[in-house]
Amino acid sequence: MKRASLLIWLFIAALIGVIVVLPAMMRANAPAKAGLIEAMVAPGPLSAAHQAIAPQCTTCHTPAKGVETKTCISCHAGTDFGNKQSTQFHAKATQCTSCHVEHDGNRGITRMDHAALLDQKVWRPDSGSAPGGSASSAPLGGFRPEAALNCASCHSIRDPHLGLFGTDCASCHKTTSWKIANYRHPSVSSTQCSECHKAPPSHFMEHFSMVSQRAAGEKARVDQCFACHTTDSFNNIRKRGWYDHH
Repeated sequence: MKRASLLIWLFIAALIGVIVVLPAMMRANAPAKAGLIEAMVAPGPLSAAHQAIAPQCTTCHTPAKGVETKTCISCHAGTDFGNKQSTQFHAKATQCTSCHVEHDGNRGITRMDHAALLDQKVWRPDSGSAPGGSASSAPLGGFRPEAALNCASCHSIRDPHLGLFGTDCASCHKTTSWKIANYRHPSVSSTQCSECHKAPPSHFMEHFSMVSQRAAGEKARVDQCFACHTTDSFNNIRKRGWYDHH
């Protein structure tokens, strides 16, 4: 009798678990067409780029293995990374998930992990070395990414300094943020602009005397930026106001 009562109570407890606990485990952010299992384990909404395959977990995930690089390549093999300096290193990669993370909704799937560029386990063994140039087989090789990576190998084409400060980006910037902590622009009365700023090509042509100098009402030299420009914006011309000709 006691055994029968125990079994009844166990059945009731299990039933309560199915009715109460199971719905609580269902993820509210699971895809609308997800099945029972998918709804229970969905870690979050997919990015807009992958919404079309949201209900089909096995399109990306291999049971007991997770997301495999060969699965990513099956869809993205036609992507041309070779003609862009900033993406050429993808040709050597063997692991996509080091930098590309899904199930975070509209935040996007790219989480650039510069440390992964120095981890030889992520790169093809026949490629000589990782994109950062480190020959170590251990992650980072004992170096900080800023110290070990060749920033210019990926970023020189989009260098906002136009080569004026050379290629040692790490002397000012960090891989976690390009913003320089505690940076303060020189005074509005500074006359040393040309130490950091390069004039546009038009300032070295006849256009400078025919248009730029007349618009500013000044006969300043090209390297005397302060005579026409203000420090809040190069389009804010002294004594004239906002002038966006270029």
